[in-house]
Amino acid sequence: MEEEYIKLIFGLKLKQIRTDKNLSLFGLSKLSGLSKSYLNEIEKGKKYPKPDKIALLAEKLDVPYDHFVSLKLDKNLAPIGEILQSKILKEIPLEVFGIEESTLIDIVSNAPAKVNAFISTIIEIAQHYSFSKESFYLASVRSFQQANNNYFDDLEQSVVQFAKAYQIDLNKPISSSELEEVLIEEYGYTINNKDLEKHKELDTLRSIFIPKTKTLLLANHIDDAQRSFIYAKELAYNILKYKARLYTFSWIKFENFDQVLNNFYASYFAGALLLPRTIMTKKLTKLFNKKAFDSDAFVTIAESFNASPESFYQRLTNILPKDFNLQNLFFLRFVHKKDDKKFYLNKELHLTHQHSPHANETDEHYCRRWVSLKVLQDIVKTNDNHVFDIQISHYPDSKHSYLIFSSATRDPFKTDQYRSVSVGLLINQQLKRKITFWDDPSIKRFNVGVTCERCAISDCKERMVPPVLLEKEQKNLQIEAVVEDLFKQFS
Repeated sequence: MEEEYIKLIFGLKLKQIRTDKNLSLFGLSKLSGLSKSYLNEIEKGKKYPKPDKIALLAEKLDVPYDHFVSLKLDKNLAPIGEILQSKILKEIPLEVFGIEESTLIDIVSNAPAKVNAFISTIIEIAQHYSFSKESFYLASVRSFQQANNNYFDDLEQSVVQFAKAYQIDLNKPISSSELEEVLIEEYGYTINNKDLEKHKELDTLRSIFIPKTKTLLLANHIDDAQRSFIYAKELAYNILKYKARLYTFSWIKFENFDQVLNNFYASYFAGALLLPRTIMTKKLTKLFNKKAFDSDAFVTIAESFNASPESFYQRLTNILPKDFNLQNLFFLRFVHKKDDKKFYLNKELHLTHQHSPHANETDEHYCRRWVSLKVLQDIVKTNDNHVFDIQISHYPDSKHSYLIFSSATRDPFKTDQYRSVSVGLLINQQLKRKITFWDDPSIKRFNVGVTCERCAISDCKERMVPPVLLEKEQKNLQIEAVVEDLFKQFS
């Protein structure tokens, strides 16, 4: 058992016994003759007292010596022990979120019954919805992105320094051959384009990195944009000196939180390299200053970089908050299979708060008026390589309206499967100042809901099912109103 864990358990026990006896640290210091600072260090799990000091504390607090040194915890502290033993606090770099482990433990130990009930509730919910460790890690990264408005200047500067050091011109599209040359010459990589294709089980993987021989196995059928992104991520792992990393793309599993966080950092670096901030900002400024929305111009900007539509939309979530101060935005990625009536939201990001369109895990039907779903329906019909659309979505319940850009493409790895990516911007005074065409009458406008089951729009022709959950809520409100009237009548 780790020495650190033993220190923490002893500290928690001492603090609980002291508070149960209504003793302050100052009072225990006077009672035992041990300094207040020393006792504080013990309670925070930073020091473990010698046997004679434990015997002294046991005597003064009238507690058996064996109880102090035992690692067993009573029912109030048992969940804390489980958390500490699970090492989940070790797997998440709390310092990234500005939290010290001792501070978190201190919060828990100050109100053990209430906090442990909360923790138990979270665990029960997680188990009920099959919330995996990977899901927890990914949710933590999303929270980290949101806390930083999804912009990381140190990574942006690393890209600029890399481009300067290796004489890569950021003013023109970067080819995979440029990045491949750096990987081979500078970092000793071997690029293998053949062996991955030999294994049918790996047909959804784009790459595997073998660290021992620095061999990068690549799927032969990926396009140059995908190849460039993979190369850029590999460069990021080396330049930023990340040891904890993932070895497959797309990922299979995460062993620890550092791998998840470093995967995000490497992806951010790759996006910033292939879609340089200064170039994107300049092109977007020109587009936003137009009085009427130019659909062709938007698509041209997206296609002017050697990057996938998804990378372009992800990059928008970095640049729009930073350079245009458009911080109220969301990103959504849907997947859809031909002839399937369902649409699956498998990636989302919300900056400043959770916006109206969001994932729903209760098997409800997403609003068919969302442009994210419309472009998927269109691409299935047309079988084009890329379908783009824009609309203004108004949510009557929240009174919020969003300007939404959305693109759909075919999934290069799965037959008859498609994906859409969307960025939605809250229409507020800041957006009206920055985007001149926001009120362009040619942009389609729709009243939308989140799911059919909760939608109050009565004239919706796209509705998949009746608003059963909304009707249930309204019925409950009617019951509450009648009960309240009866209380008034007979009181």
